[in-house]
Amino acid sequence: MSAGHDEAVSDAAVLDALVAAEVGLVRALAAVGAAPADIADEVSGALGWIDRGSGCRGHGLQPAALAAAAVGAGNPVVPLVALLKERVPPRTREWVHRGATSQDILDNALLLVCLGAAGRVLADLERADAALTAFAETNRDVVAAARTLTQHAVPTTVGARAAAWVRGIRRAIDRLAAARGELPVQLGGAAGTLAAFVADLGTARAAALPAAYAVELGLRPADDPWHTTRWPVTELGDALVQAIDALGVLATDIATLGRTEIGELAEASGGGSSAMPQKANPVASVLIRSAALRAPQLGATLHLAAALAGDERPDGAWHAEWPTLREALRLALGAAAHGATLAEGLRVDRDAVARNLALTSGLIVSERLGIALIPLIGRERFAALIREAAGGADLGDLVRGLDEAGGLDIDDLLDPAAYTGLAGFAVDRLAGEGRP
Repeated sequence: MSAGHDEAVSDAAVLDALVAAEVGLVRALAAVGAAPADIADEVSGALGWIDRGSGCRGHGLQPAALAAAAVGAGNPVVPLVALLKERVPPRTREWVHRGATSQDILDNALLLVCLGAAGRVLADLERADAALTAFAETNRDVVAAARTLTQHAVPTTVGARAAAWVRGIRRAIDRLAAARGELPVQLGGAAGTLAAFVADLGTARAAALPAAYAVELGLRPADDPWHTTRWPVTELGDALVQAIDALGVLATDIATLGRTEIGELAEASGGGSSAMPQKANPVASVLIRSAALRAPQLGATLHLAAALAGDERPDGAWHAEWPTLREALRLALGAAAHGATLAEGLRVDRDAVARNLALTSGLIVSERLGIALIPLIGRERFAALIREAAGGADLGDLVRGLDEAGGLDIDDLLDPAAYTGLAGFAVDRLAGEGRP
């Protein structure tokens, strides 16, 4: 993964989001008429607020120092509040973190990180979708050997195989976009009742505050606090795993079909070997497969943490989410970036495709021959004919030698291109599915 992708979920990104969550709360207090507007402006200016969706920069805090200070409190928000109050004008300090609890701030900060990172993942998935759709259309009618349980099965097309990749990626795009769009603001106070806000602001303003906070942070309004109702985290985690899964299928097929003895597909540029200069390793596919092997366990950890989020605020289970969610985002960022580049540079060797299709000397159309011949010669004679062909006899000669096959178009029956079913339609449907 490049440094640019890691940056989206780095300690610095989380710190910026933590500060934005605190500033956003002050701004929300002003929006409902609880805090003076100039207080919100002063806090925003002092802590580097840019605008809604861009968060905070220039606050001067260092992640390493905050992480060290967080150990004693069990989370970074406690020391963060003290540091922020040192950096804002004295008259504004009472409004920083007013009424909130640490989990409110940290949950919102992690969701802000998720918003940005998931947006980047979606952009790369869309790139992969576009490139693979074009690849499928270009190779719509390139007949290839389909493989089931590692063996030649029946004919398919390179385009149909690519269409299957596209559909997996499109489903992942829809799922991830939906989960990202539903991320809800967190604001519950000490135990999810907003009691401090009600006592401080009155019922009406306290009730209006979560929606105002959601606007400031670019999150969805929440019906209720979700301190121990962790579906926002698990649904996003599941969507990230599904996206990595879809890319893993693509990478697995390319790695397999790019083997030296198969040679049907290749990445745009392979990686070298420290010992074998002839090699062009499918590095992007390998990295994506590595992510796909690790991601499901991260999703499972998020579900386990959610199931153990007891009482009104969880102990330990909540803390387990922080690194797990960030690692899932990191894997998805890297896999999607590599997947987009892989898709855009994917190459097909049509000669190798044709060579492999012919390896069984026509036996790849045995299913079709059975449909035509079994009613004429019976199942036992047909099975014997296939065994003889598998032993080295010419399949075409065997079929043409059958008196019962005189009325059949033998050339058509033996042509793999005439037995690809709806493979072409699978590609054609891609264009009609309403993608941008």
